[in-house]
Amino acid sequence: MTALFRLLARAPLPLMQALGGLLGWAVWALAPDYRRRFRENAAQAGLTPAQWRPAIAAAGRMAAELPWLWARPAGESVLPRVRQWTGDEALGAALASGRGAIVISPHLGCWELLGQALGERFLASHGPITALFRPPRKPWMAALMEGSRDRPGLHMLPTDVSGVRGLMRALKKGGYTGILPDQVPPAGQGVWAPFFGRPAYTMTLVPRLAQLTGAQVFLGVCERLPHGRGYAVRLQPLQAPALADPKASPEEAATAMNQGIEQLILSLPGQYVWDYARYKAPRAEMETAR
Repeated sequence: MTALFRLLARAPLPLMQALGGLLGWAVWALAPDYRRRFRENAAQAGLTPAQWRPAIAAAGRMAAELPWLWARPAGESVLPRVRQWTGDEALGAALASGRGAIVISPHLGCWELLGQALGERFLASHGPITALFRPPRKPWMAALMEGSRDRPGLHMLPTDVSGVRGLMRALKKGGYTGILPDQVPPAGQGVWAPFFGRPAYTMTLVPRLAQLTGAQVFLGVCERLPHGRGYAVRLQPLQAPALADPKASPEEAATAMNQGIEQLILSLPGQYVWDYARYKAPRAEMETAR
């Protein structure tokens, strides 16, 4: 699999995205449980089929991009692929002020590329982006993902207590991080809060980091442009006072964060991963207790 990924990483990215679109529809046709969860989640968000149907092909394109994202040659930059930047001046201003920044990006667009692009974009002026990383259980995938994160502009920390502490130190020094905020955290690391009108177990890490470090929270998305033309990165400050207010309850802060995430997803519903099991119960987590 490692050799195959490295081979596919050299294929033209527009070609891989086109094949990925076909893959997305093939999975849709062959997986009834996938279709059911996809439809249910999109309906929960109030979308019409015309709004969510492009996300079927987008899911396949996301999978087809992984060889290039994880296994491309070490010296190949992602920045030439980013054709448009919006809001990077605001993020740069937050970093220049020494305040630090937290960029939250849900399962929307090419979120894997967003972290790499930000790390390269701001490396010279503000150092690498710091993020938490949990290696996958499959050895071949772990080796690939480890290589993808061993690149200029990325500083990865383990998803344990030491990693969170390192992340806090980086933010207090004016650094920046990227976090996937709509993933279901382990039990004890979140609260139940509305997500498109339904209770979802929501991480408390982002509010805690914002409240303890004073870092500014941004919404971010790396949108996939049509016909393989590249990507557009959009960043905007998250206007949610409860998120950074130490007096707000965890539920209030999580609700404010989810509202911002909802607005971002609805701005690009055709590239959200609607089959993600967002409303599942959290798993028990033993690693953080060690």
